[in-house]
Amino acid sequence: MPRPYDLSSINALICFEAAARHASFKRAAHELNVTPAAISHQIKALESDLRCNLFLRRSRGVELTEKGAFLFVAVQRGLETISEAVVHMRDRSDTVDVTIRTTTAVSSLWLTPKISAFWKNHPTVTVSQIVSDVPATAINCDLSIQYGDAQEHLEECYKLFQDRIVALGTARFAAEYGIGTVEDLLMAPLIHMNNEETSWTNWPEWFQALGYPTPKGRRFSVNNYMIALQAAQDDVGAVLGWDGLVKNLMQDGPLIVLVSQSIPSPSAFYLKVHTRAGAKARLFANWLAKSF
Repeated sequence: MPRPYDLSSINALICFEAAARHASFKRAAHELNVTPAAISHQIKALESDLRCNLFLRRSRGVELTEKGAFLFVAVQRGLETISEAVVHMRDRSDTVDVTIRTTTAVSSLWLTPKISAFWKNHPTVTVSQIVSDVPATAINCDLSIQYGDAQEHLEECYKLFQDRIVALGTARFAAEYGIGTVEDLLMAPLIHMNNEETSWTNWPEWFQALGYPTPKGRRFSVNNYMIALQAAQDDVGAVLGWDGLVKNLMQDGPLIVLVSQSIPSPSAFYLKVHTRAGAKARLFANWLAKSF
């Protein structure tokens, strides 16, 4: 009897998703409690089954190929749907006070440090994150952080921050391509966010807002912002950065502002309070909105 779904090994797909999310076989192995060699074996088997390379192996980690990025979103969407169903079926109200949903980038770069600070003042309030870059069909959460126009929604919303969008890259990248002006960026390699499900500003809109034509340099496209930032740190190209969101990378890490020009973000990051939110969720929402 034929199987109803044409799938590769589920175990291999789970290993692939973890490796893609972490951009590292080693960190994926730590999460799944297996050896890096086991992760590598599963990925090679999956690549053999699909007859394509899913990762570019680098000295400091791995990067998704275009086909790998396409599969990553599909696998993440499937696992997220399963996860939401499991969470919905479990009665976790006795153990989790607040459930907040956001993207991988916002969770890693901004929200998680905020939660740590919140717990110092409210150690008895438990906060659980649902981290996904795939829009949900059913929101099983108390709060969510979104990017756009909060006034479009009837629910209670708080504006968190509205950044300026800057061009970022490493100092080595800037030196190699002689980046000093916006004109220099027009022919330089650029990392593009290729995700129709988000409304984040991309390079053509950034250049247009500054009065310049569409860039003509080499293009590297990904559909995950954390992967875009990692690619920029690996000198693949320049990337757009929301200065508040990536502040720590600019202060402590390898990314620098490449040119003095920037544009205001057309949209803000805002916190939506859903109807199921209870008193503790509203406590966290109020604290988060005032934590600047």
